[in-house]
Amino acid sequence: MGSSLPAVKAESVRLVSNSGLTWIDVEDPTQGEMSELGREYSLHPLNLDDCLSKRQLPKVDDYEDNLFVLLQFPIYDKETGLVHESQTSLFLGKNYVITAHRKELKILGDLFRSCQNDAGERETGMKSTTHLFYHIIDALVDDLFPILNIVMTELDDIEDKVFDAKVSAAKEINRQRRVIADLRRMIAPLRRLFLDITVNASRFSEEDLRKYFSDVGDHIEKAWAILDEARETIEIYKDTDFVLSTEVTNKVLAVLTIIFTLTIPATVIGGIYGMNVPLPGGLSSGPLTFFGPFTTFLVLMMLALVPALVMLFYFSRKGWM
Repeated sequence: MGSSLPAVKAESVRLVSNSGLTWIDVEDPTQGEMSELGREYSLHPLNLDDCLSKRQLPKVDDYEDNLFVLLQFPIYDKETGLVHESQTSLFLGKNYVITAHRKELKILGDLFRSCQNDAGERETGMKSTTHLFYHIIDALVDDLFPILNIVMTELDDIEDKVFDAKVSAAKEINRQRRVIADLRRMIAPLRRLFLDITVNASRFSEEDLRKYFSDVGDHIEKAWAILDEARETIEIYKDTDFVLSTEVTNKVLAVLTIIFTLTIPATVIGGIYGMNVPLPGGLSSGPLTFFGPFTTFLVLMMLALVPALVMLFYFSRKGWM
């Protein structure tokens, strides 16, 4: 079933072979492992460095005897609700495929184990380099849709919060905008490079696989369309949340303004009678008594209340209430 690379750790580099084609899968590659593979298969040193780099721009490098493809795919973090990119590097040769990726990209590890343990899957997926590449890229693209389903489900949850005046949705909206932006940033290069990738990969197979790759391309476009819809939706929610929040704030300010305005007469009168000058009914002239001992207080309350009631009637007539 396979061969071995003597200088490479067996637990890090796994091999499976079928009909003269070898798939070498490297999880969390190290400098020594990639250098050994580079010597074994005459891989370009710059591409080996790209495999070890934490973050590289997606690219396709076509050489006479091999093809190097570097892509980014999203990983969903359940704890934070965010996505981060996971780099995947592929070397395609006439009779070999080398994949180097982080261990967190489980779909690729699962696909490798399926070929390793299932003879039928191995026969189907490893007919040629191009066949194997198609199965790898198809699995990686299909793995986008569970994440997109989570995004759309969370958008539905945000919708309920946006139209609930008692709940603030700003935090969820901003988090979801970040998720959508990150997903678009990862999928956009895949859309741009996919045609070049499929054209260059097709030379490693005598069978015409354009229909298969076209199907993968359709899935990529579908994922992009879902993200476009999600971006438009979240922008609508953002604007709606802002408008509704502003409306609530304006209502609060209107109530406070009316309350403050109605207290202006009492404040003015209180300020006047708080001055140390002789005033009717004040301490210097003596209190008014024609309505009893509290006449001065009643007169002052009437002087404060009447203008407030007049303003209240006016505000109501204007519809400001």
